[in-house]
Amino acid sequence: MEARKIVQVIGRGIPLPGDDIDTDRITPARFLKAITFDGMEKALFCDERENRPDHPLDNPNYKGGAIMFVGDNFGSGSSREHAPQAIQRYGIEAVVGVSFAEIFAGNCFAIGLPLLTASPEDIERLITRTQSRPATEYTVDLEKREAVYGEERVSLGMNEDRRRAYLGGTWNVLVNLKANLDKTREVAAALPYISGFRD
Repeated sequence: MEARKIVQVIGRGIPLPGDDIDTDRITPARFLKAITFDGMEKALFCDERENRPDHPLDNPNYKGGAIMFVGDNFGSGSSREHAPQAIQRYGIEAVVGVSFAEIFAGNCFAIGLPLLTASPEDIERLITRTQSRPATEYTVDLEKREAVYGEERVSLGMNEDRRRAYLGGTWNVLVNLKANLDKTREVAAALPYISGFRD
């Protein structure tokens, strides 16, 4: 058993311009009471969407988009895992932005949601293109580190260790532990603070 390899994400875009979009905007704090992530996609930007009928997530032109284009410092604020869960469960398979908060990036990696970076100028170009031509299909290629649409190519950056883990299908820690259960037991048994390690 191994985690799914993630080499490319292909789909239409969802433009979400603006910098410093924090996790409380992505998933408001009241949803932290949930004991599972089931239905968490309903929380995605729910307060903003309630007060803004033209929010991109409710624009029929972007319905079914798989790639979200965002600004600088996306995912800042508290370290809640609910934000990446809501994004992924909504159907978004990759997020491309100027930069991401590190804890948010780690939480995205843990669930197999690739985050890639581009220059502010290129992000503006991708957002503008999506707004003016929402039917545009993009290919985000982790191996080649680029986003392609039509004849256009945009260079992308990504944490190299995470990129290799996605390409190799080794990003899922739980799958890795289960695949190496004997070694896991051996290491756990040698730890002074663990007694009676069980499955």
